Order: sequence, then C-alpha cells, then structure tokens
Amino acid sequence: MNRENKNCAPKVVIVLDRLRSAFNTGNIFRIAEATTATEVICCGYTPHPPHPKLAKTAMGSDEMVNFRHFETSLEAVNQLRTEGFEQILAVENSADPCCAWDYDYQYPLALIFGNEALGVNEETLKKCDGIVSLPMLGEKASVNVGNCAAVVLYSVLKNIQNKKI
Repeated sequence: MNRENKNCAPKVVIVLDRLRSAFNTGNIFRIAEATTATEVICCGYTPHPPHPKLAKTAMGSDEMVNFRHFETSLEAVNQLRTEGFEQILAVENSADPCCAWDYDYQYPLALIFGNEALGVNEETLKKCDGIVSLPMLGEKASVNVGNCAAVVLYSVLKNIQNKKI
C-alpha cells in the first residue's frame, strides 16, 4: 500500500508500542487517516492489518494508511533513524513533561504511543529525542491511548499550520 500525502504536509509517523486492543489500534488508524499521518508502525503484539476487530473500528482507514510491523519499538526507532527522521518523541506521562500543544515539533516526526499499563518500552525511551504529554489534572492521571493520539496529532497539525509548512 502506498499512500501519498495529498497536502504535501510534513511526514508524521505513528509508532504503537505493545498496544493490546485491536479496537484502540483501529481507532488510531482512523485518526492517522484524518490527520494525514504517513504511516502507522505496529510493534510487538500490537494488532495490525489484516485483523477483523481492528478493521471494524478502523472503518476502512486500515486500507488507506501505510503500516509496518516490527518486533520491538526499539527496532522501529532504529529503522526510522536510518530513514532520516528529524525527531522521534515518546508520548508518555513524565516527571518533567512538555505539553503536546506547546512543543516545537520538527519534521519528519515520529510519535511513539505505548501500552496503557506499561507505557513506552524503557530502552526505546532512551533513544527518543524527548517526551510530550497531556496535562493530567485528575486523580487517575490517565486517558485512553486513542484519545491521547487524537489530541497529540491535532496538536501537531496546529504546529504545522503555525509554521506554515
């Protein structure tokens, strides 16, 4: 599958690190399509196409958005580095976070979303250029990974618009 970025927007890739839910993964494919992300990279046991539950939630976007699968997110990051990615960021709760909508993104950009219970693999985090997060004001300090992906990707779109790229 080869999806061209119709708006000539900067390259943005989504990396999913060990997501358990095919429904969350399908939702993220829809968000990727809606925001013209270039590709979704599924790592570890993250469900990837073809998958019936993913397809149900993706509503056809799994056939429109490029995807690859790697055994680990670390392998994916290493490959993205060889492909010349300017910035690779983890989306993660952090003691010293930078808010996703305040970040000055560089392109091509890869965003890594981790397992809701485990987060992004620790070795992968060490290879990232930084961490962005969403403010967590409630006691649970947690949102669904698909919801998080939507907020972060629309923040990236706003950044692109502000830079007039």
